[in-house]
Amino acid sequence: MITGTALPDDEAREKARDGAFAEQIKGSYISFPNGKVNHPYSVPFDAESLLPEAGEIRLEGLEAAGLRYNAETKQIEGIPAQAGDYKITLQCKRKNAPEGRPPIQRELTLIINPDPRSLWNHIPTSTEIEYYKPDEDRAFVKVKSKITTHFFGLSKTEEKRRDMVAASQRGRSHAHEGRPRDDDFALHFDEQTGWYTMVVADGAGSARYSRRGSQIACRTVVEVCRTLIPAQRDTFEKAIAVFDADKSQENRNEVGKILYGIIGNAAFKAYKSIEEEAAAKGSPMKDYATTLLLAVCRKFDFGWFVGAFWVGDGGIGVYRTEPPLLKIMGEPDGGEFAGQTRFLTMPEIMQATEIYRRLRFDTYPDFTALILMTDGVTDPKFETDANLHRIEKWHDLWNDLNGQNEDHARVDFTDDNEEAAGQLLKWLDFWSKGNHDDRTVAILF
Repeated sequence: MITGTALPDDEAREKARDGAFAEQIKGSYISFPNGKVNHPYSVPFDAESLLPEAGEIRLEGLEAAGLRYNAETKQIEGIPAQAGDYKITLQCKRKNAPEGRPPIQRELTLIINPDPRSLWNHIPTSTEIEYYKPDEDRAFVKVKSKITTHFFGLSKTEEKRRDMVAASQRGRSHAHEGRPRDDDFALHFDEQTGWYTMVVADGAGSARYSRRGSQIACRTVVEVCRTLIPAQRDTFEKAIAVFDADKSQENRNEVGKILYGIIGNAAFKAYKSIEEEAAAKGSPMKDYATTLLLAVCRKFDFGWFVGAFWVGDGGIGVYRTEPPLLKIMGEPDGGEFAGQTRFLTMPEIMQATEIYRRLRFDTYPDFTALILMTDGVTDPKFETDANLHRIEKWHDLWNDLNGQNEDHARVDFTDDNEEAAGQLLKWLDFWSKGNHDDRTVAILF
């Protein structure tokens, strides 16, 4: 005798098809690439190609991850807002399944990784420490072009001058521990003479008071240059004009001698000022260790003169987009071991021959920008000292500054744009894995 209720043949067949479909779903390789918080997520998900027997498809649980499934584009898309392991339920119905058949389900995992930036602390530097200075700084020097007025109120531009912008940001490694910014910078334009002075300095991370050393160096250099350049202006500018017309060794030596008397003296005075500060504090000079990158320049009828002095790592470059031009105004100082460099505070740097060896100068018909950077910028943007000499890398840097990298802030280098200082400071917050040092850059554009 038969007991129970036998299933109709159609129901049995549907159950068998459901079972086969469930096995197909279970055996199919379906996975989601990991996402990252605050980064756009756009991943193709074409279930029909994965599961030819599938009809209606739903993905439950995406909303919790900040995502959605776009059936038209067959994409999982959105911007994840929170890290975590999210359980996503794939619900599928067979094609041509009878009305009312339950969907087949499979649970999947979608991993959203945290934004690396969110893992860093941002602890303000205590204002109670010795030699306190803000965790960030910025400056814009607006330079008006010289105008000659003619009859009937008409005027024309006699000399197109450039503006300067600079910004300095404490590195993530310092912010994570609440330590101060060691970098510094200074800018100056002399309205009477038309000379620009730009300085950036990177205090040694291992030196106790390097933040003060970099600050003293930048301020001292500007004060010395703003005094010595006007005092020697006539002789200096005549020598530069002669040199531009004939770049003989004799003419080069004459310009070099005067430049040594100006920026060589500025570097030496910066050294002595740090030495005096260290003595007053009762600390060794090495506690104030800092690099120094210095440039002076002026626009002439024939073009631009640029002179530079460079101690330590980082970089100074004269750059032009079209036609391409790149002149590196010195050499990065590498030590015996990785991560070492030379510092302004080392007595051997102040030898006359060593100062002269570090001077660079030349004339240029024109350029796009004169850029000074500490290694917090050059390390992530150029990676190696050799790459400083590759103009492709400078093209990338300039394009990046101008906003062609969507992940970075954009700097608007139009004339008289005083917002450029804040924009440059935001740009310095770019993310580069493993590069979290203080960042400082100064640009004449």
